[in-house]
Amino acid sequence: MRALVLDESGLGLDERRHEPVVGDLPPGEVLIRPTRMGVCSTDLELCKGYMAYEGVLGHEFVGVVEAVCKDVDKAWVGRRVVGEINCVCGQCDMCKGGLKEHCRDRTVLGIMGRDGCFAERFVLPAVNLHAVPDNVDDDRAVFVEPLAAALQVVRQLTIEGRPYVTVLGDGRLGLLCAQVLSTLNATVRCVGKHEAKLGLCEKWGIKHRLLEDVGLRQDQDIVVDCTGSASGLTTAMAMLRPRGTLVRKTTVAPGQMGEGFDLSPIVINELNVIGSRCGPFAEAVDWLSREAVDVVSLISKRMKLGDGPGVLEQAGKPGVIKVLLQP
Repeated sequence: MRALVLDESGLGLDERRHEPVVGDLPPGEVLIRPTRMGVCSTDLELCKGYMAYEGVLGHEFVGVVEAVCKDVDKAWVGRRVVGEINCVCGQCDMCKGGLKEHCRDRTVLGIMGRDGCFAERFVLPAVNLHAVPDNVDDDRAVFVEPLAAALQVVRQLTIEGRPYVTVLGDGRLGLLCAQVLSTLNATVRCVGKHEAKLGLCEKWGIKHRLLEDVGLRQDQDIVVDCTGSASGLTTAMAMLRPRGTLVRKTTVAPGQMGEGFDLSPIVINELNVIGSRCGPFAEAVDWLSREAVDVVSLISKRMKLGDGPGVLEQAGKPGVIKVLLQP
């Protein structure tokens, strides 16, 4: 089968990747044929050396279950699904303590120890699956994973009064976070570098500013860093008031922060720093089903698996928000 594979020589299209065999599916797992896949900033960072990952890329998908292991309910076959990316043991202290996404023995789809979804077929545990309602088409369903990540921010914040909130970054995740956070009792703005991207905020009725027009006056109660860049953390710290809260959604490859990177504002200004990663899939599916968020406007380009490394090249270009991939 064809797959986009990252190895020591870089990213390439493998035309003869070993295809999962139905009769050899691991216990509890299912075989999925993806119908849409989404390129994420994490995929771009993996290509730069993040997590030292090698294997098939991709973790955002919607697809159809084609086969299941003998210990899995056959009712899954033929169903359209999305899937949580953390594949866990269920037995360690993290799993038993309600933090399964931090399982000590986890693999992560297309990120750590497990081939991803940028392929004609891939496997995932059945317990990770969520059925997609008929009223949510593939173009929207493929956004479940990043929307869940945006919703996780809300779970981690305590909103008191009517705080000033800045979403820093006008990429795919930043624009999702801006939409989600705008539903809270808060004054929310999105700050970025691209007028065209920020124009979507105008469509949604969300305040927005170009970074070059924003004074770094340490007056924000909460800053959510979705820049996907090393400089985002420095900018976020400069925006926050003392004892403000920084939510860090950005992951960058080792060495990208540069020499002499200064974290002293965290101590000097007594900032609260929250790392934020994966989120609630069921809630994300519900938001899409209710059309509570606009994801279709984020689609910049559609490409094919056969376009190979060019898919990631397109996703990394300025002005591009979301690249969707089809088999």
